[in-house]
Amino acid sequence: MTIPISMPQKPAITIDDLSIQYNTTTVLDSVSCDIPVGQWVSIVGPSGCGKSTLLRCVAGLANPTTGMVQLGCKQPAFVFQDPTLLPWRTVADNIQLPLELEEQSSENRSERVLKVAQLVGLEAADIDKYPRELSGGMRMRVSIARALVMNPNALLLDEPFAALDEILRQQLNQELLHIWQTQQMTVLFVTHNVSEAIYLSQRVLVLDANGTICGDVAIDLPADRVPAIRDTPLFLEKTAAVTRILQEGL
Repeated sequence: MTIPISMPQKPAITIDDLSIQYNTTTVLDSVSCDIPVGQWVSIVGPSGCGKSTLLRCVAGLANPTTGMVQLGCKQPAFVFQDPTLLPWRTVADNIQLPLELEEQSSENRSERVLKVAQLVGLEAADIDKYPRELSGGMRMRVSIARALVMNPNALLLDEPFAALDEILRQQLNQELLHIWQTQQMTVLFVTHNVSEAIYLSQRVLVLDANGTICGDVAIDLPADRVPAIRDTPLFLEKTAAVTRILQEGL
């Protein structure tokens, strides 16, 4: 009898010895890591250390000087810090734009738009509104819905909540965690907020001022993340550990 051998699953994202230079400036220096399928990984680091550039390399929006990025999943969806919505299009039309570019049928578009709009907490009455009629938090929900409408299995987010107040930020953190858990996606999330990184992640990568990974911290908190977990000793311990690595990397 032949017993099948369980082969290890290919990582969703492999970053191999990746460096980027602009003229004489090194933005990223010999960055290597694997992102397993389904893992939430946050990237923190000082301003200008290359966090967003790394994310853009993974998305194929920037080319490395040396090294490479390999995807074990289909093309990731990207959520920018600014919602980048088209002001002349309604919420529904903004969300369905990727489907239009893929030339999917109108019937399929409408069904998908309604599904992801509901997933990110948009109401039926919001679908026909224009971006100017929405709050900052609502515009970000539309941006996330637009990324999800193609049913990606990997999501890249570049400080999506940076411009929001703390209460709304934590609310959207909770909703995004729910989306990640229900959709079983791989997530690569850039943030300046250490507490946010700890709360959301299974793992935090720390970049130093030279664009090198100086820390890789496992976040072994319970899978069920609720706001009260922020006051637990383990959460505070992980926050202190990541903060210390950040300070050492300056």
